[in-house]
Amino acid sequence: MARFPQQRGLVSALAVGLAMATRVASFRAYSSVRSLSSYRRPATHPTNRRPLDGERRAPHRWVDSRAGRRPRMSTAAAPAAAPAAAVEVVEKEELPTNESSPELLKIRHTSAHVMAMAVQRLFPGTQVTIGPWIDNGFYYDFFNEETTMTDSDLKEIKKEMDKIIRQKLPLVREEVTREEARRRIEALGEPFKLEILDSIKTEPITLYHVGDQWWDLCAGPHVDTTGDLPQKGIELQTLAGAYWRGDENRPALQRIYGTAWENPAQLKEHKRRMVEAKRRDHRVLGKKLDLFSLQEDAGGGLVFWHPKGSTIRMLIENFWKAQHLENGYELLYTPHVANLDLWKTSGHFDFYKDGMFDQMDVEGDQYQIKPMNCPFHCLVYKDDLRSYRHLPIRWAEMGTVYRYERSGTLHGLMRVRGFTQDDAHIFCLPEQLEDEIISVLDLTEAILSRFGFDRRVYQIMLSTRPEKSVGTDEIWDLATEGLKAALERKGWDYSVDEGGGAFYGPKIDLKIRDAIGRTWQCSTVQADFNLPDRFKLEYIDSSGERKQPVMLHRAIFGSLERFFGILVENTAGTFPLWLAPEQMRLLPVTDVARDYCLEVQSKFKKAGLRVKVDRGSERLAKQIRTAEKERIPVMSVVGEKEVAAGTLAVRSRGFGDMGDVPVDELIASMLEADAAAKELHEFLEPKAQEAAEAADV
Repeated sequence: MARFPQQRGLVSALAVGLAMATRVASFRAYSSVRSLSSYRRPATHPTNRRPLDGERRAPHRWVDSRAGRRPRMSTAAAPAAAPAAAVEVVEKEELPTNESSPELLKIRHTSAHVMAMAVQRLFPGTQVTIGPWIDNGFYYDFFNEETTMTDSDLKEIKKEMDKIIRQKLPLVREEVTREEARRRIEALGEPFKLEILDSIKTEPITLYHVGDQWWDLCAGPHVDTTGDLPQKGIELQTLAGAYWRGDENRPALQRIYGTAWENPAQLKEHKRRMVEAKRRDHRVLGKKLDLFSLQEDAGGGLVFWHPKGSTIRMLIENFWKAQHLENGYELLYTPHVANLDLWKTSGHFDFYKDGMFDQMDVEGDQYQIKPMNCPFHCLVYKDDLRSYRHLPIRWAEMGTVYRYERSGTLHGLMRVRGFTQDDAHIFCLPEQLEDEIISVLDLTEAILSRFGFDRRVYQIMLSTRPEKSVGTDEIWDLATEGLKAALERKGWDYSVDEGGGAFYGPKIDLKIRDAIGRTWQCSTVQADFNLPDRFKLEYIDSSGERKQPVMLHRAIFGSLERFFGILVENTAGTFPLWLAPEQMRLLPVTDVARDYCLEVQSKFKKAGLRVKVDRGSERLAKQIRTAEKERIPVMSVVGEKEVAAGTLAVRSRGFGDMGDVPVDELIASMLEADAAAKELHEFLEPKAQEAAEAADV
């Protein structure tokens, strides 16, 4: 931006004044000035948003329960109920889900079968593998050694599907013996179906027929006839690659994704949301806003935090630590690697080996980079003799872990190989278990609400014992009942995922819904009677006997990287004032104003606020546009008037000109807004109204 140094002479003074007036006028025009007294909360304000139903793959049992309590909040942080992010909510209507609409689930399941039938009609010799319903639609995997489908084939496949729909073929369920199912599959020459059959442990085997022309192994449910499918509510979306059973050493398959809805209007709304999701893509915004990068030179799935992203991460971690210390946790730091024997003791090597990186040889010993933090916390517990009076012990750690993920499954920050867990482990007495779970759920609710995810946008699932697990039935029942009782005391509805627990214990998983209705896995609390037994953890009870404590695993963000990606997409990169890496930008129009801005910046920094001065040479309008593109919450054009008055002309993001504010008053207001997770206008507006009323009097 051009500079206008102080010069003697009337002509120079007039030139300076004219330039300043022009530049300030351009700021006023560009900023869409609105009167403070006429400001009203927009309909899309986050406190007005209605929650969207989330999506699941399968229906679950819903349970009614009772109300609970809230945790203590640090006086240094915002109350949990404070609205956090100025989230632009874009949903127009609530879309049904597989869970909320059994009919929609049937439509998607049947659409998958009809698509597979159409593919086998058009491409003879194609073998089908699996074809489930999923969130928003369905897919099917196909194998054909001779023919490779292309995106241009999707249109013809959809036309063939429409023909099948118009035929109104009945969907018929049949039960057969395992031997009969095998005989029929062998007659078709479909080896993938044989492998699926071998994985089914129960009998009889169920088949579903589409008319008398096509069938597959399937337990249902389906619509009555293909004519019940909404022809214009179904769309084939993409063609992708996959591997049989997700194993890169098994045959390569082609996967067709489709979406299906109850009517064309729902399909249209879904497509609109997909466009919005693309606009919010954290991978795009991460680069555009210079937040983070994934460097292929370093390897896939490894995150590099840039200065702006690092600032946001620091703010998240600081808030997280403050809340944990306030709620009775102590912080731990543990190593990144450990001897392989530790992972054998914990059971991770036996049950989680495929998710771990290879071992390292160190002086003849095998070391393993850690995929989890829990064994380390067990060692710290074991380092001293504990009394029942010491329990519960709550230890928390922002621990970076590393897990092997196939390169084809990596996705931005959502699925990486190295990530930081906001891990905590609680060691308690059996009779303390339920209260500790309640405490975890309270703290989870308090922390997530700070980031704009309140109770209305939760989906909660109780996951029970999986087929591959350790521990007795009695232990599992005790842990499961403790989790269930805590949820019911909280009054939270939840669904049950039979067999979805960890190998060492049952768990509660919490998903959050974002501004466009997508669900994301974040928080978890898991009961564990296994690790205390494996590590021989003990405490001395009131009678002097040695007893085994109960252990709870717990994370609120889950993965800090994934949670950050969710935040980026939920806010579309428009972080609330308290999380913005740069909270305010000063735009000086003269050298004198620049010096004043640097002095003001120093005062803001000493107060703990993040303010920068634009020292560029671009025109003011471009500087303003740049600040807007970078989502700066507050900006101020500073000229001779502001210098003389010791004020700043404040413009709050999305709300226009807020008027001239004395520097000290602005610092105080920004600190208040920052602490309460609010936007600046929410503090300046009432003050401006009070001043206006006083002036009228």
